[in-house]
Amino acid sequence: MTRASSASAPLAAPDPELPADALDAADPLAALVSRFAPAGDVVSYLDGNSLGRPLTATSGRIEGFLRHDWGTRLIRSWDERWMDLPTVLGDRIGAAALGAAAGQTVVGDSTTVLLYKAIRALLAARPDRHEIVIDDDQFPTDRFVVEGIARERGATVRWVHVDPTLGVTVDLLADVVGPDTAVVLVNHVSYRSGYVADMAAITELVHAAGALVLFDLCHSVGVVPMRLDEWGVDVAVGCSYKYLNGGPGAPAFLYARRDLLPTLEQPIQGWMGAADVFAMADGYTPAPGIRRFISGTPPVVGMLPLHDMLDLVEEAGIDAIRAKSLALTDYAFALVDAWLGPLGVTVATPRAAELRGSHVTVTHPSFRAVVAALWEEGVVPDFRNPDGLRIGLSPLSTTFAEVRVGIAAIRAALLAG
Repeated sequence: MTRASSASAPLAAPDPELPADALDAADPLAALVSRFAPAGDVVSYLDGNSLGRPLTATSGRIEGFLRHDWGTRLIRSWDERWMDLPTVLGDRIGAAALGAAAGQTVVGDSTTVLLYKAIRALLAARPDRHEIVIDDDQFPTDRFVVEGIARERGATVRWVHVDPTLGVTVDLLADVVGPDTAVVLVNHVSYRSGYVADMAAITELVHAAGALVLFDLCHSVGVVPMRLDEWGVDVAVGCSYKYLNGGPGAPAFLYARRDLLPTLEQPIQGWMGAADVFAMADGYTPAPGIRRFISGTPPVVGMLPLHDMLDLVEEAGIDAIRAKSLALTDYAFALVDAWLGPLGVTVATPRAAELRGSHVTVTHPSFRAVVAALWEEGVVPDFRNPDGLRIGLSPLSTTFAEVRVGIAAIRAALLAG
């Protein structure tokens, strides 16, 4: 069993005939849905695993920022608050969602840039090794960054072939991780299938081989509990615009294990990551802590929505969020089996609770056209090549009624097609 989810359980047994209103009435997090801004003409938003909905409170925060923090405090806000935002928000993400103590998580840059920094730093920390291990079904960014670094640094990419309806397993990695392995990069939750990799066991395997491990948390942070400190994870990177609802272009975050951090040299040396930012020194000396992974000026405006969403995650608790996630995905499975299975739809997501994240992928040859039609009707899942439709369920903003409406619309579109 994946240790990340062993304490969580669905809220109710799935029943496609049970009115969704009854499930929503029994949901202890149901009242939090009203904290999110109205969705306009959208009647079923099933793409929270690509872009989370905004919170109503964020409008006031942005207005206050324009009038006060930036509007009247001007450059003084750097000293009063902004300079520490990357680590303040990083610590909050670590405590609320990562199982990480303070001083190990920082917010800034995009996922792509932070992956680059992390892989380069880990590769340099194992100078006697030359292999980067990655599976062939990881998100394109991860694969592209690895290939670029391999060319740049003369490293070797060791590809692991995985079943796209599952993901990376300990057994698959055991066959390839060895004395030449420097870095192993794993998506904690597969962007395609929703499969949850066993983070603790993979970390143990990689460390036993003398290598370092990097986890991509983009599809797990905020919905799947994890204990990075306890499991000894080396480095992790994740985005904040999916289940953390940070908005389009919201900055990513990087976690680095405390005892490993002093040995890591990130490759993009900028003034904000220096030991003394305002020394204007002739040479670069990295900051002693997690700030060394900052390069340029922090994206202060882009961090604003994170404050409100972290308030909500802290209020709800990650275990309760996970419980609702499992209940929503169980309900989606039940509706897909009852309504879409007879129409030739196949489920491509693991059904076991400990093996799935918070999205359900289903496949059908007609889904490319179906998704385009659904968007016109205010039903918003997303499409993944070649034939996958992802039902992304964000527990704090998604109702059971939305799931029912959305899957009913998928059925109607298939019948009409």
